Amino acid sequence: MRLEEESQGISAPLWPILEKMPFLSRYAKTRGWYYVISWLHRFSGIWLFIALLVHLYTLSSLQTPDVFLSDMKISIQPTFLFLAWASSLVVGFHGLNGCRLILYELFGRRNDAEMTRWVFGLSTGYAAMVGLMMIMENQQASAFFFWLIAFFTGAILAYVVASRIWKRRHSLLWKLQRISGAFLLITVPAYLLFWFLNPGEANGTHETILWIENVFTRLVFLSVAISAIYHAGYGLFSIAADYLPSRITKTGMTALITVVMTVVAVFAFRLILCV
Repeated sequence: MRLEEESQGISAPLWPILEKMPFLSRYAKTRGWYYVISWLHRFSGIWLFIALLVHLYTLSSLQTPDVFLSDMKISIQPTFLFLAWASSLVVGFHGLNGCRLILYELFGRRNDAEMTRWVFGLSTGYAAMVGLMMIMENQQASAFFFWLIAFFTGAILAYVVASRIWKRRHSLLWKLQRISGAFLLITVPAYLLFWFLNPGEANGTHETILWIENVFTRLVFLSVAISAIYHAGYGLFSIAADYLPSRITKTGMTALITVVMTVVAVFAFRLILCV
């Protein structure tokens, strides 16, 4: 009965497609589709953390133009373009599903089925928009104006969540996870879209350095990078806390995650400030 209700709630048109996915449908029949969606959220978060590491590595070659241009030539190969487009779908799903969870936890929105339909619909729409920009390769946007709008929209959304959550009896780390998620909901999709709005700048060493050297843009990238690293670290900690069996194992994994995220944060900080 629960599975039938969820199939109607998530969206009847999606149901025949989901039913044909053996791995997902098998877990859905035993745990429910919302359990599957929760794990898709975690897997998409891991995907995005790996993508962040790859992107930071690519940007680290900016000061050696030959290496950077070599990386860019690899990145425009069909396989990598497909992975970039797939990342836009992952970004959309992870961000919007996180928004659904925030609306559920903090704002009392209990119409989960409707919000889930919006998650899938808007994720597909965003991926289609990024795909169109990738195909056209002729769109331009002012870096300063684009990031002025994106940054302050993300900051306002983060403030709305912070004002709602700050006096609640949760840990500071838990609160920062939700606040950073609200900020990243705007800025990460904007960052991915910007690279395909300005393909010439993204593929040229000199032009890329110019818009990264802008003080405001540099501060925006730094805030996005630090927020993303913290958000990813807390997400990995949450997975470890849910599934590791003993306190000693959890403590060790927490220490490992903290060290890794600190190293990545220092690397990102030095990269963005020293370009």
